Amino acid sequence: MSAPDDVARSGAEHFDTPEQRERAAHLGMWLFLTSETLLFGALFGIYTGYRLAHAAEFVAASRLNDTRLGTLNTVILISSSFFAAWAVHAAHHERVRSVRRCLLVTLALGVGFLVVKSVEYSDHFAHGIFPGAHYQSSELPGAGARLFFTLYYFMTGLHAAHVIGGLVTLAVLAILAPRRTPLARYVPLELGVLYWHLVDAVWIFLWPLLYLAG
Repeated sequence: MSAPDDVARSGAEHFDTPEQRERAAHLGMWLFLTSETLLFGALFGIYTGYRLAHAAEFVAASRLNDTRLGTLNTVILISSSFFAAWAVHAAHHERVRSVRRCLLVTLALGVGFLVVKSVEYSDHFAHGIFPGAHYQSSELPGAGARLFFTLYYFMTGLHAAHVIGGLVTLAVLAILAPRRTPLARYVPLELGVLYWHLVDAVWIFLWPLLYLAG
């Protein structure tokens, strides 16, 4: 027996039934999502503390962000979550082509989100808006603005890293999904889409904090 077969059998021995294994997988994912929520929750708490200490400067700094781009990215991610959820719906009805198409649309929208964010970063860099000690904006000098954009880059950068992780996951699922039967019990698809929904939910909180603070 090959090594992969040994590993697969060893993992299966921990569960009495496939249903039990699926429930354990879902529980593990929800625990992981909870830890990610706590991470971003702590960052939101830090943001709130500094916002209370530098309220006027945070409001002024938020106005340097392009609300149109932030809103566009919000629409992009919400749309991507719809197609990701529809991929799961299609899988439950054994529609292999629909699953793949929905995942491809989700991937395209996710890449579009990163492109929009890179355009926004480039515009900030052109105006000397950098994080931390590298902040050089003459339009809005001051410690409060520097703190705002340090948090802005850290939180949006961390979120972008999660977007990239989600894209890699969904890309793998798009490749493997047509080969898995029955799709209705394709648990990795459900878990991958759950992760993508987290990415979407985090941005829905970042959007008003960073773009609508004024």
